[in-house]
Amino acid sequence: MVKKNFKYIYGPVSSWRLGSSLGIDPISGKGKICTFDCIYCQLGKTAILTNERKIFVPATEIIKELDLLPTVKIDYITFSGRGEPTLAKNLGQMIKAIKQNRKEKIAILTNSSLLDKYEVKEDLTLADFVMVKIDAPSQKIFEKVNRPLVTMKFDTILRAIDNFKHIFKGKLALQIMFIEENKEYASAIAQITKEIKPDEVQVNTPLRPCAVKPLPEEELNDIKGCFSSLNVISVYEASRKDVKPISNKNTLARRGKI
Repeated sequence: MVKKNFKYIYGPVSSWRLGSSLGIDPISGKGKICTFDCIYCQLGKTAILTNERKIFVPATEIIKELDLLPTVKIDYITFSGRGEPTLAKNLGQMIKAIKQNRKEKIAILTNSSLLDKYEVKEDLTLADFVMVKIDAPSQKIFEKVNRPLVTMKFDTILRAIDNFKHIFKGKLALQIMFIEENKEYASAIAQITKEIKPDEVQVNTPLRPCAVKPLPEEELNDIKGCFSSLNVISVYEASRKDVKPISNKNTLARRGKI
């Protein structure tokens, strides 16, 4: 299959959470644009640290690229890319446009930082599967691991996740990235997770190249035990599909997928 040099879509990639996942990058800047500068991010340092929502990519451009897709098996069309996807002010418009043109389910990976905004909640309710995240039990560890904008408060994010859970009709997962800096707080994070009651808990550690080392499988399995009363999956244990991307290697690399 001839590889495509798409600008805004990438993959499909084999996702341990989503099967065959075709990525949508609604930010698509020259560098990472995000509300966080997480120490483990596979995309490296955040180029623009912001919480300002704006239109980065017209929805029509996303649809144009989707229309060029050859026949390929896709389980989810997933918003992720080179930053926090909820920064895209036209995210809801993009989701609606895709649903008019495609039959696949829509997934969104978000760091939860903008969930307290009404318009962000409204956009995310249009998706079929939303993966929110927390990596900490407190403001102190939140700042250490996620390095957010200084105005962002951990308690506000927790309340926003809980509020979203009560209005969202699709599948809600809580993703947690465990590394050396937060592994000792696994029990405290698990307690917070049990209060949120997501449909699924995703216990992760950074297996792609980044600035920190992943936890060994045995250690992550011990952490997984803290979430045993919940529907929990681990990055080491999840099955993966054999997926052949149509995007070229450079496109995938810019999104941290190889």
